[in-house]
Amino acid sequence: MYNACMNNNIVTFIIDDLAVGMRLDKWLTIGLPGKSRGYAQEILDEGMVFVNERAGKASMKLKVLDNVKVIIPPARELDLKAVDMDLDIVYEDINLIVINKPSGLVVHPGQGNTHQDDSLVNALLYHCKGKLSDINGVLRPGIVHRLDKDTSGLMVVAKNDTTHRYLADLFYSREVEKIYIALLVGHIVPYKGRVEAPIGRDTKDRKRMAVVSEKKGKMGISEYEVVDYLEDFSLVKIRLITGRTHQIRVHFSSIGFPLVGDDLYGKPKANKSIENDFALKRQFLHAGSLSFVLPGTKKSRTFKSALPNDLQNVIDGLSKRNS
Repeated sequence: MYNACMNNNIVTFIIDDLAVGMRLDKWLTIGLPGKSRGYAQEILDEGMVFVNERAGKASMKLKVLDNVKVIIPPARELDLKAVDMDLDIVYEDINLIVINKPSGLVVHPGQGNTHQDDSLVNALLYHCKGKLSDINGVLRPGIVHRLDKDTSGLMVVAKNDTTHRYLADLFYSREVEKIYIALLVGHIVPYKGRVEAPIGRDTKDRKRMAVVSEKKGKMGISEYEVVDYLEDFSLVKIRLITGRTHQIRVHFSSIGFPLVGDDLYGKPKANKSIENDFALKRQFLHAGSLSFVLPGTKKSRTFKSALPNDLQNVIDGLSKRNS
């Protein structure tokens, strides 16, 4: 299908006629044996794939004699500390582990030497005795998907590369169902709905994401259903169809119903009111349900997590004032 040439950490491919018309992201899983579609998307996002010396795009269709260049970062030894920390383990087998992450816990260390010994990854390295997949590199072993620091709830972590590729493909093909519980400012209508808008980096503030044009971002899709209206707030279930950075926070802020407690995208007055009344010091967002087919089986398994005390306290308090 192609001729390949390896030079240090750069692999160059010359496409032959058997690959003509194939999407670049799908072809990369063949050109890079053992790598998942999720990995292919990641290196495309990081600008590490070039076609005829131009940055490659996932949907690009290959032509005969196209020159595809892939920059592969050199492997590094895992040098993070394994730290003994309490973990709320919902499920575990030889392939994966499902964690109920508390608010305030960072999933993995940052590039700037931040959270080198107090992240979820440090705790996982200790619990799993270092046996985690290394597809995502030295800073994110085993991490297939993430939750924001102040978002609580369910995450699945891969213990080996085979499971990591399997899970990454499930996420890529939208075969993982993720249900979140959120409290929004205002009464969102209609009772059921869908927010569909591209998300990209905010050009005015690089720490923020924003709804942008299709050319500048990736399409995000969030479905919601109102559970209850509590005073001037909406308790909702949100099903993520895609998984963009800050997707729920950006989507619902963009339509005028931001998350309660969200300092980055929310409404300061509403946030302060809830903090004063119920001592909530983070955004009201919890990953309450995670469903997928376990590796080696044909049956979907659903894992659930109840609202943590700080969020339940808000619901109980608003409900009492509603009655």
